[in-house]
Amino acid sequence: MTPIAFDTSHLLAGGLVLVSFAMIYQNRLQALLRTFALHAVVLSAAVAWQAFTQSAEQLYLTAAIALVFKAIIIPAALRRIVQRLGIHREVEQVVGTGLTMLAGMGLVALSIVVMLDVTAKAGAFAREDLAFALSVVLLGLLMMVTRRNAVSQVVGFMSLENGLILAAAGARGMPLVVEISVAFSILIAFIVIGIFLFRIRERFDTVDLHALDSFRGERR
Repeated sequence: MTPIAFDTSHLLAGGLVLVSFAMIYQNRLQALLRTFALHAVVLSAAVAWQAFTQSAEQLYLTAAIALVFKAIIIPAALRRIVQRLGIHREVEQVVGTGLTMLAGMGLVALSIVVMLDVTAKAGAFAREDLAFALSVVLLGLLMMVTRRNAVSQVVGFMSLENGLILAAAGARGMPLVVEISVAFSILIAFIVIGIFLFRIRERFDTVDLHALDSFRGERR
């Protein structure tokens, strides 16, 4: 692999990590949804570049699925859900943004240390891409556990799944059937989550998980 291909691949993977931090930083739902769309665009570019460098044509379809569904359809649908439910524009957080960002930096450092050690016998290209992918997964998980709003937790889950796609592409891809099944499974899960949110709003007049816990007698 040429140095340019190597550097471009890691630039795109590292950009995905940076956009993950940008999502954690956002405190408004509309800005969060726009940043998630950017996250999907960067993922699509990273997977398409992997397809080019690996000569893996099936990965082009993966990149197209990520671009169409995650950068366009899903953010647009989430915006509609937010408008229909009348959800508060601010993102409710368990801890402050500063502490969350520091925790995120610690998770990225941990990902790099662990993954480079575990994959010591693998090629440098795969090792570093997998380290970036694990960072994206952990940052998505961090968003899920530090956000109270159900919609922001859905975004965190989707960004976590973006990291898994990046890992699969960096590890010489995955079978095309699996990629398509994963994409449609996520789409179905998204539809179910949307219906679930509507039912919560209809029953409790909120999607704030803290408020729902208080409703059933739990206190934090």
